[in-house]
Amino acid sequence: MRNYLLLLSTVIILCVGTIFAAGQDISKNFSTAAQKTFSIDGDDKTDKDKKTAEEIKDPLIKILQSKGLISNAEAAALAASSSPAEQRDRLAALLFSKGVISAAELDQMRPTNPPVPTVNASLKTDSSVAKTNTAAANNAQTAPAVIPGIAPIRVLQLEGTKRDGLIPDIKLGSGAKLKLYGFFKTSVVYDSSSPGGNDFPLPGFLGDTGPNASPEFHIKVRAFRLGANFEWLDPAPNLTLTGRLEFDFEGDFTRATNRNISSIRSSQPSIRLAWMRIDKTFGETTSAHVLFGQDWTPFGSSTVPNTIETTGFHLGYGNIYERAPQIRTGVNFLLTKKRNTRLQPEIAFVLPFFGNTPTDVGNQLGFGERQGVDSERPEIQGRVVLQFQLDKAAGVVPAQLIASFTQGRRKAILRRQDVPAAFLAAFPNGAEVESDRYGYTAEFQLPTRYFTLIGKYYRGADLRAYFGGQLFSTYNDISGLTGVTTATSIDGSSTVAFGLRNGQAVIADQNPVRGQGGFINLGIPLSRLFDADPKGRMAGFTAYLHYGYDEAFARDVRQILGATLNPVGAPANQFGANRGKSDVAFASLQYKLNSIVTFAFEQSYFRTRAANNAGFLPLFRGIPSRETHNNRSEFATIFSF
Repeated sequence: MRNYLLLLSTVIILCVGTIFAAGQDISKNFSTAAQKTFSIDGDDKTDKDKKTAEEIKDPLIKILQSKGLISNAEAAALAASSSPAEQRDRLAALLFSKGVISAAELDQMRPTNPPVPTVNASLKTDSSVAKTNTAAANNAQTAPAVIPGIAPIRVLQLEGTKRDGLIPDIKLGSGAKLKLYGFFKTSVVYDSSSPGGNDFPLPGFLGDTGPNASPEFHIKVRAFRLGANFEWLDPAPNLTLTGRLEFDFEGDFTRATNRNISSIRSSQPSIRLAWMRIDKTFGETTSAHVLFGQDWTPFGSSTVPNTIETTGFHLGYGNIYERAPQIRTGVNFLLTKKRNTRLQPEIAFVLPFFGNTPTDVGNQLGFGERQGVDSERPEIQGRVVLQFQLDKAAGVVPAQLIASFTQGRRKAILRRQDVPAAFLAAFPNGAEVESDRYGYTAEFQLPTRYFTLIGKYYRGADLRAYFGGQLFSTYNDISGLTGVTTATSIDGSSTVAFGLRNGQAVIADQNPVRGQGGFINLGIPLSRLFDADPKGRMAGFTAYLHYGYDEAFARDVRQILGATLNPVGAPANQFGANRGKSDVAFASLQYKLNSIVTFAFEQSYFRTRAANNAGFLPLFRGIPSRETHNNRSEFATIFSF
């Protein structure tokens, strides 16, 4: 553990130290700029300084120079500015670095009507209906010249964050800028089979449905989402500080005297994203960043399908993703300007968690889960992104190819009092057992003017926390053991097995359930294909086709079926440990009435198949069955801002 802490500390110190070095050397940068700007062949340094001082025309610069507030070299650099706006900006940054003006005064000296920047992927939300801040500003000022192609929901940011690129809704006295975004969504949903009572789809065989398939009807609004982008101006011109806070109301339902009857309309808010990011540019071709806080994980979360159902987001059906506390750093390289080809590797230290359900849920709600943090190490994740402009047509974002990985560890702990009596002599102080998680993905996002094709393939073990591997975690390998007995871990979320091997007391290995899956999603810009008027009401039609697939390896699932208890302590035939694979196919049509309102309809077919084809089968409609079915219809009205 000491090695991991040392590695983590070293990475943070190197990243932050390198980035903040720019702020300490701002005066030196002005001097260097002056020397480069006024370099004359054959002149020495003294002659250049004299010549520069004579050529300064701006009376304000002369006054500041005469009072000793700025040096001759700094005055020369300011005088060499290409425009008055650039000169004012550089002068403001210089005075702020010297402590002459405050952060609020620095902000006041900026242009009051800055030019509208181009669309910045760093300000995109992860929703198919939320807009980038800069795109909203552009829409408000000018009508589109062409109907844009379909952009993937999560276009990863490879360019360094644009300095002063956030057009704020709110300015704080500290100099921070805020831009709000979000959406309201009302969905009308019918499921032909939803035995869990949820308003989002889950894999089948989580339990019997009763005498029929348990159809349900829902109207839901708890997908309401609100977020804010932040920017703080640093005196160093090549340093940018940004942040994001985002939450929704898809949390649990309240339990209080005035809410018991009406809990269905009282969902609670929960944090989705909360992070701060520092970007440093080293020139036209290289930049670096470091992010602190809760964000989408580098592993598995880069590519997600465009679907109107964002609750659960097709968990267990081929879409793995997660948001988690992390420290992430990366470097961006511009390889060629011809097609905006960029490469960005990233590495992250992520909070390890595994999503097991304890027998005492109250304990988990009280202190969170333990097995990940009990491993005494972070989860290590990485991602590499290659970006290029596949289609140079107007309104088409760059394509991206993505690869990611993760490696983590969990530890289940038993106290002395939890060890079975027959094994207490062999384990007098308690016991521990560990298992590893691993995973990797290959992803692609290919936008063109005619269609946008995105997809992902993943493979790994113990992917429950990422909603893969049919939501299984680990199993106890009791093969070759006799006299097997079990005990519950200290957090109540794992069953630990003891047995005898050749007469010697041992703890059974906990092995992760392996799995794989992925999806492919095709977006079709109908209005652009049919050459609709970009300014007309027919400009907002898009269609999507999708197929997703997730499976747990049947031989691992059968290990659970063969054990007395599954990893969470419930009998296998009740918990549904028979499921082996699930898939989904859907088609959706969306119509964007204007920049605020979108109507969408989606028809889906969800299927789950058992891990075994003969013998004991799980129940569906009270009948032993090899698969379950759910026809789901959803209509949504989305108001975005």
